[in-house]
Amino acid sequence: MARYPTRPPLNSSADGGGVAAVDRALMLLAAFQDGDRSLSLQELAERTALVKSTVLRLLVSLQHFGLVQKLDDNRYALGSGIARLHRVYTASFGLETVVPPVLRTLVETTRESASFHVRQGDKRLVLFRVHSSQALSDHSNAGDLFPLDRGTGGHVIMAFSGARGNLFDRIRRDKVISLSGDRVPELAGVSAPVFDASNNLVGAITLTMPTMRYRQEHVATVRAAAAEVTRRLGGSFERAGAPADAAVD
Repeated sequence: MARYPTRPPLNSSADGGGVAAVDRALMLLAAFQDGDRSLSLQELAERTALVKSTVLRLLVSLQHFGLVQKLDDNRYALGSGIARLHRVYTASFGLETVVPPVLRTLVETTRESASFHVRQGDKRLVLFRVHSSQALSDHSNAGDLFPLDRGTGGHVIMAFSGARGNLFDRIRRDKVISLSGDRVPELAGVSAPVFDASNNLVGAITLTMPTMRYRQEHVATVRAAAAEVTRRLGGSFERAGAPADAAVD
């Protein structure tokens, strides 16, 4: 008798040469969702549509490799092996691998210039920059330093460094800001924060354009770009961003 059902699971890789048993094991790992501290055998069976006997056998293998742990109450939680793999994954993807492709897509979508700012002392550094192809645009470059207290990118960095005030409260709430003429007259900017795997601020994605070309839809586009970089870095955009206790001077 076959150890596992012969019918492959939904979304199986078997047709492409994959192994159905591996698919089932990965389905168990994927059954854990945001907010789940542990799952019972019944919950795992229901979420994967697998019979309990199959789930139990797969859990033994996952426990062996530290990907799942069995708790004292007979519920199951993700194991330390997941954290180790996560560390390896995040270490293999530097900002230079993740950020520029998203900036290029942002520029292709909006036809405006996009930058990635990080804090450097009391200023912000343009770490990456992709220019608009349009003749009329601002022309900052990677390596430029700008004030931290002016410009949307600086405001985002300050907000998630603990700065106090209505503006910073709004940035922390919305995780995006758009302003016109804040640093340079007749120049508009939209910025959103990027977080790492520990949900700490890494920097800010900023889209800049002449005020006359500003579009409200840029706000959602920039926020989505920041969320995508955060996801690729292993963070959770919606859950990240608790402000630090200390205010920025």
